[in-house]
Amino acid sequence: MHHRTTLAALLVLAPVAISLTTLVPAPRAQGPAEVAVTAQAALDSVNFDTKKAIAELEASIKGRENAPAESVWKNIKGFKGVPAGRVLQVMEMGFSPALGVNCLHCHKADDYASDAKRAKRVALEMMAFTGVVNTRLREVKELQSKEPAVNCTTCHRGRVKPALNLK
Repeated sequence: MHHRTTLAALLVLAPVAISLTTLVPAPRAQGPAEVAVTAQAALDSVNFDTKKAIAELEASIKGRENAPAESVWKNIKGFKGVPAGRVLQVMEMGFSPALGVNCLHCHKADDYASDAKRAKRVALEMMAFTGVVNTRLREVKELQSKEPAVNCTTCHRGRVKPALNLK
């Protein structure tokens, strides 16, 4: 029975994965200035203290942890109606380990609300995408799971670039 569930999930997800890989353009060559900015961003990311940042953010919302995210955080898009404290948990225990990154992958250290980073914009689109896939999974009648679901880890497996093969 497990093989049926896996096969059904693959049949649902394979066309989506194939279409996504064909839509992603090849990276363009970077000039010296862009390489320097990329190198500095990598260094900043390595030196970033995630636990400290989360603690500071938690302190900044103390007493408002259960308020709707959009009433506490600026420019919240994918978490409307979710308790503000839960957003930090999802970031720290969900997105970060699923992609093997820290906060600076998607956010600017001095402006978490900013949409300047492409990775944040992609993450928002991918949240919507997983919602669509999860809705479709509930329509697959032969699945053995009561609540079938995919999330970031399903494809990313702790890496920024999704796993597209078993190597």
